[in-house]
Amino acid sequence: MPDPSPVQTPPAVRIRGFAPLARPDARVLILGSMPSRESLAQHRYYAHPRNAFWPIITSLLTIDAEGYEDRVHRMTARGIAVWDVLRDCVRPGSLDSNIDEKTAVANDFSAFFDVHPGIRRIFFNGAKAESVYHKRILPSLPANWNALARQRLPSTSPAHAGMSLDQKRAAWRAILTPLQGEG
Repeated sequence: MPDPSPVQTPPAVRIRGFAPLARPDARVLILGSMPSRESLAQHRYYAHPRNAFWPIITSLLTIDAEGYEDRVHRMTARGIAVWDVLRDCVRPGSLDSNIDEKTAVANDFSAFFDVHPGIRRIFFNGAKAESVYHKRILPSLPANWNALARQRLPSTSPAHAGMSLDQKRAAWRAILTPLQGEG
């Protein structure tokens, strides 16, 4: 006999990202797509314990800090800003592939770049951030901001398991060049 009650799916919930981690003198902008469930719950970028972002950043910048606020302070003092391409969206779960693009609202990058005129290079934390930026942001940016150098880096997400931490760290070394004034 068939079950008389249909399977109920939970209603879609709109999630909202965070303000950027940035000082006005930032030179590098690292962009993700949208914070994970764990990050949203903790109100911290890259909070999932298996996300490689903080181990990579602290290693590359030689930051010896345990607390989130201290790591953020030391990273931003070195000229790195962190933000997400999307301001809000509907996304069941934490996977980028589950972002409902019809509901996605982009952050205001023109305003961000006006306040952070020293940005010289944009790095994407994975393919989704890059593709959404190219689709949603680039067409509306003024030419001077549209010309910024951009590079996709391997995602630090634990879902991107195709590379070891050492391989990801080696690729992420690219963020150091513009901090040294060479890019």
